[in-house]
Amino acid sequence: MRIGVTFPQTELGGDVGAVRAYGEGIAALGFTHVLAYDHVLGADPAAHAPWAGPYDVTTTFHEPFVMFGFLAAVADVELVTGVIVLPQRQTALVAKQAAEVDLLTGGRFRLGVGVGWNHVEYTALGQPFSERGRRIGEQIGLLRRLWTEQSVTHEGTFDRIEAAGLAPLPMQRPIPIWIGGSSEPVYRRIGRLADGWFPQVRPGADLDRALAVIAGAAEAAGRDPAAIGMEGGVRWDGDDAERLARQVERWRAAGATHLSVDTMRTGRQGVDGHLAALAEVAALVGIHP
Repeated sequence: MRIGVTFPQTELGGDVGAVRAYGEGIAALGFTHVLAYDHVLGADPAAHAPWAGPYDVTTTFHEPFVMFGFLAAVADVELVTGVIVLPQRQTALVAKQAAEVDLLTGGRFRLGVGVGWNHVEYTALGQPFSERGRRIGEQIGLLRRLWTEQSVTHEGTFDRIEAAGLAPLPMQRPIPIWIGGSSEPVYRRIGRLADGWFPQVRPGADLDRALAVIAGAAEAAGRDPAAIGMEGGVRWDGDDAERLARQVERWRAAGATHLSVDTMRTGRQGVDGHLAALAEVAALVGIHP
């Protein structure tokens, strides 16, 4: 099981030096990858009351593709979007951005995608919120064609391409596509289409039910469920280190191929605080540079 980290998007503000220090720091500690969340815009809760979303207009987010272009030069680790809200973005542009990150990292890139939840963001980006589930299914197939074919012609419900393609193509052909989400339609989509997934449930009965739906959908599509990766997530708790160790082992026993450690919302201050917590994690679970 490969153990990486969740970039503390909401707690480092716009400090570019912190991005560099974090990337260099986690690579030096021996973590295998960095996972980053995505939001283009935050909603103003005063104008959209009652607002129940976990993020708003004050919450900081670096744009993952741009940040990954920077991190590729300073950290020798895999970079992972977890997740890009794909249906609110232009498919061909995402294909180009992902291909560029893949080239800059030497093929150390996974594109995690999802449908998102913020209708305000969809409106601002000119895409229909109600069609996001249908659109992502078409986008995934088109992305793979754009990464593997020099010239693509596509006439779909949501995208149209007339004999055009990317140059240069990415190193990975195709780039792995992982899916995040927690509903049964998402689980079926993972089984049909994904190279891996990001569970939003913990090991136990809920995860077992999700895995069963994914396996059924994979088998119906003629795919091997065992080939679909799974990235679990744990949050660092400085007051109970053994609890984190137990969670890591539960994910390992559940068959996770990857795991990310989140230090947000744990009271850590600045990049040094987050790296100090991750140094404790590395020592606890036996990660070595």
